[in-house]
Amino acid sequence: MTHDQSSTPSSSIQLPILGSPAGGETGCGTPSPVMPPVSRRLPPWLRQNLGEGGGHGETAGLIAELDLETVCSSAKCPNRLECWSSGTATFMILGNVCTRPCGFCSVPKGKTEELEADEPERVAEAARRLGLKHVVITSVTRDDLADGGAEHFRRTVAAVREATGATIEVLVPDFIGKEGALEQLLKARPEVFNHNTETVPRLYRRVRGRKSVYAWTLQLLADAKRIMPDIKTKSGLMLGLGETREELLDVFADLLDHGVDFLTLGQYLQPSLDSLPVERYLPPEEFDELGDLARSMGFARVASGPLVRSSYHAREMVTV
Repeated sequence: MTHDQSSTPSSSIQLPILGSPAGGETGCGTPSPVMPPVSRRLPPWLRQNLGEGGGHGETAGLIAELDLETVCSSAKCPNRLECWSSGTATFMILGNVCTRPCGFCSVPKGKTEELEADEPERVAEAARRLGLKHVVITSVTRDDLADGGAEHFRRTVAAVREATGATIEVLVPDFIGKEGALEQLLKARPEVFNHNTETVPRLYRRVRGRKSVYAWTLQLLADAKRIMPDIKTKSGLMLGLGETREELLDVFADLLDHGVDFLTLGQYLQPSLDSLPVERYLPPEEFDELGDLARSMGFARVASGPLVRSSYHAREMVTV
């Protein structure tokens, strides 16, 4: 089943129509006046240096030995050296080729490969050898699979839990058109269910492509809570793509209305020349302010900062 931005899932709710601020696209897809390009030179708060004596080589070696994928490398996460130095990683399953042409992501798109039956056990072995207490498992989007990869997710969660006893967070694609996929995945009972909203409704088609639907994102998060009332639901937004503060606050309210517990806010960084450009670099003070606003609105946990990513310091969000 194919959806575009005008599609409405049968279980979706009516959403408010937002105005079209200057810059970016208008609500009907008509380009508004072009803004001056943002300098490619990173502002000082986004420049990082790896500290001396980091153990990132050991983590990278283990991942290579077990022939695993990590979103840290595939998505060119700016925190990968810091996380690997502390012995953590976000495991990416279902291969390293995605079926969605998102404009913000550097994960390869194209022809996918067969699932590797032993991948859940290899992820579990890596988590065990790293001594992880909280494991994040994510994936590429696999529209080519009948269940979107839900059963493979379930098997991976079960294998990691058996090997480590760790709390587990799944960061999942949207499973659009995959009836029963969410229920199958949640049979593994992960502690945290994470699905990223990524951006505001006005920018959804441009950022996430024609198959992603804002209303479906909200409904998926709400359905996870309905199926497993005790699960913690989580979502994240990239900032600096042309969104306005009013649009962000509308999204915060929508997420809360759909039972979301945790929120992450981070700066979008262009991972390749073919990816969407950065419209604006938000200073740390603005991230602090937005984080405070989100907390005051009712989120149980908020991580907001230029270098925050969906799974950055994920264990702290769960255990604090």
